[in-house]
Amino acid sequence: MNHNTPLSPRPLRHLVTTQRRVMSGAQLKAHGVSAAAAQEQCRAGGPWQQVLPGVFLLHPGPPTGEERLHAVLLYAGRTPQRRVPAGAVPVQPAAGDPHATPGGPATPYSDVLVTGLAALALHGFSAAPALLSLDHVDVLVPRTRRLRSTEYARLVRAPGLPDPVTLDGVPVAPVPRAVADAVAQLADAEAVRRLLTEAVRGGHCDPASLVRELTAARLLTRPHVVAAVDSLLAEGRAIAEDRLYAMVRECGLEDPLWNVDLRLPAGPHLGGVDAYWPDHAVAVELDTRAPRPGLRQDDDALWGAYVRKREHLERLGITVVHITPRKLRESIEQQAAVVRTALMASGDRDPAAYVVVLPRS
Repeated sequence: MNHNTPLSPRPLRHLVTTQRRVMSGAQLKAHGVSAAAAQEQCRAGGPWQQVLPGVFLLHPGPPTGEERLHAVLLYAGRTPQRRVPAGAVPVQPAAGDPHATPGGPATPYSDVLVTGLAALALHGFSAAPALLSLDHVDVLVPRTRRLRSTEYARLVRAPGLPDPVTLDGVPVAPVPRAVADAVAQLADAEAVRRLLTEAVRGGHCDPASLVRELTAARLLTRPHVVAAVDSLLAEGRAIAEDRLYAMVRECGLEDPLWNVDLRLPAGPHLGGVDAYWPDHAVAVELDTRAPRPGLRQDDDALWGAYVRKREHLERLGITVVHITPRKLRESIEQQAAVVRTALMASGDRDPAAYVVVLPRS
């Protein structure tokens, strides 16, 4: 017997007691099941079925949504396998673990991430259909992978994969990338708007990271996507402002003047700020800019104007605290501490120039 000789056949009932009954041909071989034996189990009326090339469902009924998901991962991913030494008794995989290999610990899928609507369903999006109702399961794979989309497995090739988010043991693309891959397949403007809105309103990501992914995917040439993004950016600013209000209220900061313009007496307009503490000469400004394709020069001009405004205010003795929506979402207490420190330090600074405060027009 050489290392390529399959192990002697043994009863297959140990394979169908796992919680997730879907395995690759390589995994079956590691359990002593030859390719011929697997095909025999998949004969008409047999107990198994081949659901994707090289992937077997170990029961005759239709696959569940979870089983379809793992079947696609087994088809598209690289799952390292370990062969059982000759004479050894194969060990049953842990219940619910399709990655377990006999004689060793569980190994994760590699070089593959669930993305698109399937990923958003796993992230808990109400706007994403249930896994079982999806016509396709999209998976990100390296551009060099020698596989084709087939059946309900749809491959999305990428030069590099983002860091995965592991949900229920499944490697999943981060929300911004998953949304971009889902939007790439959608022509329904309302469906696109719902996904983008839930991504931001649900706190899954900030508008800037979402727009970056849509830009990278070259999706902002589509009118219905552009319209959804315009609405998204407006909503993103409103959400960030609400979080700023909550930060002041919940973290015990003094009440500022909200959304005001600053001017020198009988002088030029200095610019608007989102919050201002006149007794301390401290201002907070939200940065809700997001990159837009074809508008790089405009973005650079806006950033340049912001920097000039900030430098001008600081020359007048006004401390400007710059906060992004992401910081407010992920570390609101830390941002409150930054503002509190600036307020407390005002007594140690030289008095600021007198400025006129007006409601923002």
